[in-house]
Amino acid sequence: MNLKQLDYFVHVAELGSFTKAASLLAVAQPALSRQVRQLEVELRQSLLVRNGRGATPTEAGRLLLEHGRGILHQVERAREELGRVRGALAGRVAIGLPPSLARVLTVPLTRAFRQQLPQASMSISEGLSVTMQEWLSTGRLDIAVLYNAQPAPDIDTTPLQDEELLLVQLRPRGLPEDPPPAPIALREVAALPLVIPSRPNAIRMQVETEMAHIGCRPLVALEIDGVSAILDLVADGAGAALLSRNAVASSIRPSAYQARAVDPPLRTRLSLATSSLRPATLTQRSTLALIQRTLEAVNAAA
Repeated sequence: MNLKQLDYFVHVAELGSFTKAASLLAVAQPALSRQVRQLEVELRQSLLVRNGRGATPTEAGRLLLEHGRGILHQVERAREELGRVRGALAGRVAIGLPPSLARVLTVPLTRAFRQQLPQASMSISEGLSVTMQEWLSTGRLDIAVLYNAQPAPDIDTTPLQDEELLLVQLRPRGLPEDPPPAPIALREVAALPLVIPSRPNAIRMQVETEMAHIGCRPLVALEIDGVSAILDLVADGAGAALLSRNAVASSIRPSAYQARAVDPPLRTRLSLATSSLRPATLTQRSTLALIQRTLEAVNAAA
């Protein structure tokens, strides 16, 4: 048994697919299959049940998966400890951010990461909270910032902050930015054509839930899964949107929009999420603290 075989097996078992594992690992699928098969021959155990829908661990495979996660984690810890001897933390951290937050957090977070963890590497992916929660479970992400994270036995979450959703409309020509417009009733918002993400986007689900509480439902003009595209369509007169202040502030022309508070307020919760199946490495723990500090700095500057 070698670490490459073990790593390949863990990825296939967690993703339930040789194709997905090969894509994530950037290796040819035949080479991946060959390594896993060699592991099975060496252990004299069938580790995976292969079928048209993918691959499922056998009883022996589930046992090896549990041990394999721990072994690979200990190897990563050993590399980090050796890095500390050189005076720096090393390793790779995969981070997932929701699109609205990625626009304002990616640059300052990358800059801070390079300054404070120069021997480590980082990747940032954008995605819906539901998708990123799945990526945490399968090991594609180490850390994710989620909106309204749903409880799950394999995910640990730490609340970061609550964000208020504002009604974003095209600012009429000649209308000054100050004073800010008065809040608009949620029932009135329900009568406006909205440019809104599709289900199961966390903001979409929050809006529908809050409107259902007062016996309303949103009037959906367009379903668009991208903050930039939503704002472009609002600027083009396609409808209004419900977005965070950060999303508007990070747009190319924030002065083009009028943002109004909603009554009662629409709030979403941002949380830091990690996998409970894989204890965080030292580099990952440092990155978690770095994300918190960077987000606080971004909010203070807003």
